[in-house]
Amino acid sequence: MTGPGTTRTSETIAPAAPVAAAGLSPRLYNPDLAPTTAEGRRWKAYNIFTLWAGDVHSLGNYGFVLGLFALGLGAWQILLALAIGAVLLLGLLTLSGEMGRRTGIPFPVMSRIAFGVRGAQLPALVRGVVAIAWFGIQTYLATRVLTVMVLAVIPGAQTWEDASFLGLSALGWVCFVALWIVQVAILLRGMEGIRRYEAIAGPIVLLTLLALAVWMLVRTGTSISLSIPNPLTGGEMWRNILAGAMLWTAIYGTFLLNFCDFTRGAPNARAIRLGNLAGILVNTLFFGAIAVVLAGGQLAIDGRVIESPSDVVQTIPNTALLLLASAALLVLTIAVNLMANFVAPCYALSNLIPSKLDFRRAGIVAAVIGLVILPWNLYDSPVVIVYFLGVLGALLGPLFGIVAADYWLVRRGRIDVPALYSEDASGPYHYRSGVNWRAVGAFVPAAAIAVALAFVPVLEPFAPFSWPVGAALGAVFTVVTAPRGATYAAVSGEPIAVPPSAH
Repeated sequence: MTGPGTTRTSETIAPAAPVAAAGLSPRLYNPDLAPTTAEGRRWKAYNIFTLWAGDVHSLGNYGFVLGLFALGLGAWQILLALAIGAVLLLGLLTLSGEMGRRTGIPFPVMSRIAFGVRGAQLPALVRGVVAIAWFGIQTYLATRVLTVMVLAVIPGAQTWEDASFLGLSALGWVCFVALWIVQVAILLRGMEGIRRYEAIAGPIVLLTLLALAVWMLVRTGTSISLSIPNPLTGGEMWRNILAGAMLWTAIYGTFLLNFCDFTRGAPNARAIRLGNLAGILVNTLFFGAIAVVLAGGQLAIDGRVIESPSDVVQTIPNTALLLLASAALLVLTIAVNLMANFVAPCYALSNLIPSKLDFRRAGIVAAVIGLVILPWNLYDSPVVIVYFLGVLGALLGPLFGIVAADYWLVRRGRIDVPALYSEDASGPYHYRSGVNWRAVGAFVPAAAIAVALAFVPVLEPFAPFSWPVGAALGAVFTVVTAPRGATYAAVSGEPIAVPPSAH
């Protein structure tokens, strides 16, 4: 991923003379962290739509919505909750995406604006750690699907399934490593490889899930249950509708932070708006309808509330069709993992040591970590999932509020992009020793309140609202503590930018 003005060796990724002469620090700059040039950007509306086509339909999201159905929300209540959440997300993601398009920079560099050239390691690493853990967990969940497929085709492989090592069967190890290699191979093609994969995976995912819903309607004669026998009503129903909407927003708290990793390759604002409109608003309602049909259909057939589309796939009587549907779920899981859990740690780790780790090398490091943490053991540990990843997840709201408010409300979008790569003590993003303690001061109380809302038992009724509350407080504290009367220069990063094809 070299670009103009850069050279690479086997040990380092060093700026060449023109870049060094521009006052850019090799501890802050490499070609993958550099801004993208305006020319050559290829993340158009269709690509952004297909990004969401996969992620919205993730198995985890289906589990969330099917949980709302089991809780007692009916079809129209679920669709209303998703619609409210999608409208809120549409606005927030458009703002987040536009930040990336205007500056051409990835999230760790974007964080330098509010937190400082050194302080930016905090938000970048929080986002990266969460993503690495979920990369491993999602790969493990895909492994379970692949294991079922292998056993359906090769029943004799059951002997491998019966032998285990470090908590995973021998067959599970083979399937996990195979999926791990596939994802790393895609990542090694850079952001362009991810864009191409998502462009193909999106339609496959949508058509497969639509086919499952149609098959369910045929099985039930279009007579499905629109709710469980004793649905929620009155105030409790409306509280859960609003809670569902806020939780739907919180699910994308991770991606709200680093959407700029993708939109830095968008050619214009229209691509972001149209891609988000189709991918977030329209696609979310389509997703909700699919979930309602699958849940209501299975409930009408045998009185069972399913937990995932894979529960429906397993009832397909034809082995060939079952394998095709299962393969589509694998395509879906890989698509989700690449965009939600792989790109972010690549940039976060590269931001730690830019001279040593480019996007690809950082991706390999992240993938290895995702393997050695033995994610199947993490997934089976409620303590790890609920407290470790839960606490880190609760921190994402305040981080988004601070980064977004600083960009839009404090600086009004006026960013000196080249200065984000400078260690000059008089630079606008050096603050005190590279850290903006105002941002840290805004983060600590907002994060403490968000974590308390999420985990303190007496505050449990407010837990679904921890992300929006944390984000709002982070934004308010940022605006209130911002220096008064400050002026901000807008300087283009085009002179130090790298063509998108080089990332």
